[in-house]
This record gives sequence, C-alpha cells and structure tokens, in this order.
Amino acid sequence: MHKPGTATPERFPAQDRLAAGAQYIAGRPAKGTSGRTHAVVDPATGEDVYTYELAGAEDVDAAVAAATEAFPGWAGATPGERSDALHRFAAVLAERAEDFARAESLQCGKPLKLTREFDVPGTVDNTAFFAGAARHLQGQSAGEYSGDHTSYVRREPIGVIGSIAPWNYPLQMAAWKILPAIAAGNTVVLKPAELTPLTSLLFARAATDAGIPDGVVNIVTGTGREAGEHLVGHPGVAMTSFTGSTAVGRRVAEIATATVKRLHLELGGKAPFVVFDDADLEAAVNGAVAGALINTGQDCTAATRAYVQRPLYEEFVRRTAALMETVRLGDPFAPGTDLGPLISHAQRDRVAGFVDRARAYARVVTGGEAPQGELKNGAYYLPTLVADAAQDSEIVQSEIFGPVLVVLPFDTDDEGIRLANDTPYGLAASAWSRDVYRANRATREIRAGCVWINDHIPIISEMPHGGYKSSGFGKDMSAYSFEEYTQIKHVMFDNTAVARKDWHRTIFGDR
Repeated sequence: MHKPGTATPERFPAQDRLAAGAQYIAGRPAKGTSGRTHAVVDPATGEDVYTYELAGAEDVDAAVAAATEAFPGWAGATPGERSDALHRFAAVLAERAEDFARAESLQCGKPLKLTREFDVPGTVDNTAFFAGAARHLQGQSAGEYSGDHTSYVRREPIGVIGSIAPWNYPLQMAAWKILPAIAAGNTVVLKPAELTPLTSLLFARAATDAGIPDGVVNIVTGTGREAGEHLVGHPGVAMTSFTGSTAVGRRVAEIATATVKRLHLELGGKAPFVVFDDADLEAAVNGAVAGALINTGQDCTAATRAYVQRPLYEEFVRRTAALMETVRLGDPFAPGTDLGPLISHAQRDRVAGFVDRARAYARVVTGGEAPQGELKNGAYYLPTLVADAAQDSEIVQSEIFGPVLVVLPFDTDDEGIRLANDTPYGLAASAWSRDVYRANRATREIRAGCVWINDHIPIISEMPHGGYKSSGFGKDMSAYSFEEYTQIKHVMFDNTAVARKDWHRTIFGDR
C-alpha cells in the first residue's frame, strides 16, 4: 500500500501522480506484487517520504510482455513519427521541470540548484537531441563491392531492452537508458534503484502523456536480487544495459551472457585529475573542488585522485583545502546550500570508513567527519581532502563515492601519466596545462573514455559517455549510442540475373 510520507506539497508537488504505485506497465501505474514494501527516505532528514510495494518476478514478466506487444508497432513507426513523439516528450518534460527538480532533490538529497540547473535541463536537452537523432539512423551507403551485387546496411532495433539504472542520477540515467533505445525503435523495461524511483516513474508518465504508445516505456521498481536479476535473465529481453558498480556489473554480465544477450555496461570510476607545473593554479583548484564535490562526490566521473607536479603540490593542497572549507552544507531546498547529504546513512558510514582507515597512512587535511548540530539527522559528510597517501593504498585505488579528494605529488610528466593510468578504472580523467603539447599527450595516453583539458565534469548530449577497462564498455548519449541499441544487417542483391553463378563450380561442375 502506498503511504504519502512526511514530504510537504512544496517539497514533493508530484506526489499525487505516484499514489497508484511504483510500477509503470503498459502505460499505467500499478502496485508491486512481491508482498514487500520499501520506503524512499529523504537523506537530508532521515524521514520516509514515499512507501511503496516492491516489484516481484510477476511484475517483470508483465512489463516484458507489455514491451514485447508494443515492439512491432513502435519498431515499424517511421523515424519521423518517433522523432515527433520525442519532441512532444521533451516539451512535456520542460513543462514539468520544477516537479522533476523537487522530486530528484527530495529522494537524492541534491541541492535544488543542482537539479534545476543540471539534472533536469540536461534530461530535457537529451530528449530533444534524440528526437532529432531518431531521423539519422543511417547505415553504410549502397555500393557494388563484389561487382556482381549491390550491398547496403540496415540498422534495425534489437527488441526489448532490459535496463538497470543507479541511484546517483536517477532522472538522467533513466533518460540515458530509455532515449537512445526508443529513438532506435526498441521498447524498454527499466528498473530504477529502489532507493530513488520517483523521477523514473514521473519520466515514464510524461512519455505516455506525450503520446508515446503504451508499453514502449515500462518501469519496474524492485530489488536487484529479485526484480533486477529476473529482468537480466529474462528470455524475452534481447539486451541488458546496466549502470552501477563494477562488482554488480560482473554479476549482471554473468547472468546476461548465459542467455547470449547484447550487453552494455557503464561501471565504476576513479577519475584522475593531473595538474602539470605550468597549469593555471587558480583554475585547477576551483576545478578540483567542483569536480570532486559535485553531487556530494557520488559521481562515477568525479575528480577523486589529484596528481600535482611537485612545484605546485603544497600550494595546491593549501588552496584546495581552504576552498573546500567555504562549501556550504545544508537543506537541499535552501537557496544557500552548496552540498547536500549522501544518499543514505549507510553510504555516509562507508565513506567515513575509507577516511578513518586512511588516517593510519595519510594526512586528512580538512573534513573527515560528519557535521553535528541541525544536520546531524541527515546523511551529511564534510568535504574532505586527503594528502600524502601511497599510490597502492585503498583510498587511492578504490571507488569511495563521496566528497573525498586524494592528492599525491609527481615529478616527471611520464610519472604523472603513469599514475593516472594506475587503477583498474578508465571512465574519465582531466589534465591541466597551458602547454598544448602536454595537453595533447595527456589526451592520447590517459586511458579513459573521456579526457577533459583544463576542466572536469561537463557533459553534452552530442558526445558519447562510456569507459575503458573495469569501467565497462559501450556508450551512452550521442549518435554513438545507436551502436548499442541497433542491429546491423547486411543486405546483398544479385545484379546479374544469371541462374548459374560462376562460383557454383566450387560446389558442382566445371567452368
């Protein structure tokens, strides 16, 4: 049974739209059938704001059936028809921007200025981008490559896509999963994180209100062990797209490959932030604090390892710590708040554990504790700078997913790039230099799916996002994402009208 929770209408204006349940199947909201409930918790206060029935295997089956039924009609729509529907979808999202921003801030603890200025407009822009991209699903141009035949390439939708999105950017990740898939003519069953289903459900409702046919976008909200694994292993699902930790990604891969599914994985990160000795130090310090603390550090591309060439090292540490101490923690809905809480008290305690263990081998320059006073009931943690850790230490090698930046010195350019590459991850990185040759070398030699120069974090709909190494494979956003969500078919026409082809002699007869 749905319980409204403690959120006021001002903080959660779209609450009534979710009263019918946290599943969205065949264009209608529904309650989960697992027999268990789950509460969405406001991490800023620790209070329950929305309690719902979790999805079970039967709900996943129903969602896959709805997506399967909708697939022929949606796949058979013209690119222009799908494009028009997505343009309407973008317009509905823009009209409801404030509802989305407040729901995202409520369930995640993000400052409202972040959801209003980053999460929601980025999602609207992504939708508008794929509305245009839906008309550009070209293959290789036709040609007579054998001499006797004309060949061309078709891009065709795969079928039902089973997607799993994480809790750190619930709205944006839902969009990244759903939009390229449906623009290419697929249908989708998305499982959001059970901690943060609110904006995914509102997103699916907006798709229906924009005229996207029932069953094209479906949401099942349940646990990973029950709903998630059943979705990944479902025989009616043709492809799995997963964003989350590398450890869980390995489990997803095991299940998906057992049924020979297409697989797209966007996994963990440990982004290096390499500052050469000719860098603009003020720009690098500002970039490090912003890049490390965005979304309270719960970002797989966040700056987590700053490598600073020795002449700038001590000054970088001093100035970065001083700037971190000016960041204002507070109520995500208050206009003066810069940084909200972590997603949960469990995540805060996990982050604190990394820092507390690091005290034995490194220097905690600032932060390193949870604030008290009026913030003590929330999952807050102070912006934290750790210096002088060893490269092979836990805090340098492991993904922390919190407001923690580790700073290490390096001497030569070779060493800086070597250290940047010295983790299992390869999702994103940045390099800071005013020397074009140094910068170009960094873009070539740092093994990551995105390398920024003199900035860290910005993303745009037109460019791909995805990693190297243990950060997974495949691309979100951009036209490159269609390579994940389409089948490539070679079509070959005989041009000779000859019944007995010359090559037939290899099977019977002579020339």
